[in-house]
Amino acid sequence: MGVTPAIRLIVGLGNPGSEYAQHRHNAGYWFIDRIAAGAQVMLRAEPRFGGQMGRAMIAGNAVWLLQPTRFMNLSGQSIAALAHFHRFEPTQIVVAHDDLDLPPGAARLKFGGGSGGHNGLKDTTAALGTDGYWRLRLGIGHPRELYAGHKEVAAFVLERPSREQQESIDLAIDRALAIVPLLVGGAIERAAQRLHTKAKPNTAQAPKNAQPSHNTDLA
Repeated sequence: MGVTPAIRLIVGLGNPGSEYAQHRHNAGYWFIDRIAAGAQVMLRAEPRFGGQMGRAMIAGNAVWLLQPTRFMNLSGQSIAALAHFHRFEPTQIVVAHDDLDLPPGAARLKFGGGSGGHNGLKDTTAALGTDGYWRLRLGIGHPRELYAGHKEVAAFVLERPSREQQESIDLAIDRALAIVPLLVGGAIERAAQRLHTKAKPNTAQAPKNAQPSHNTDLA
């Protein structure tokens, strides 16, 4: 890839509306909510980009935050519209999303690759014309492991996690938040190394997940 550019757009995938706000499929939204809260940024609806967005200053670097509101399978349209407007390269974009192949509490940073069946990633790749963007994978587990396969995937992602699962996901989001300054500063490989290094046990209580406060009007 040569010189790794700094991240200029962080996207969180999810579905708009209060009825979806606590579903596993909205883990990407939760991540953006937490960044916005920490940076004291109010996300505002932008119909021309089909999303809620805001501009944050993190560690002296500007970064755009985006929650597409065209529903999951049309997420890429919002991402591409904003990226093209600001002339961001795909390599300057991180897309945070729920991941069935990782257990609750796991978080991984990955560049490129397939969608793993995730409709939000499928549409993002189609809209950008490339899979060459970064993904922040937030593990939610898979029903075949968590429920012995007695639950359909489509139903599973559109349900609230258990309290224990939510606590694990929140801890993973905490770890992901810690690498955001590195991402926007261009130290992406160092960010990945830090995120993927197994943390030592910590008995301190983690901050609770910020409650979403979206404008649920669809663009």
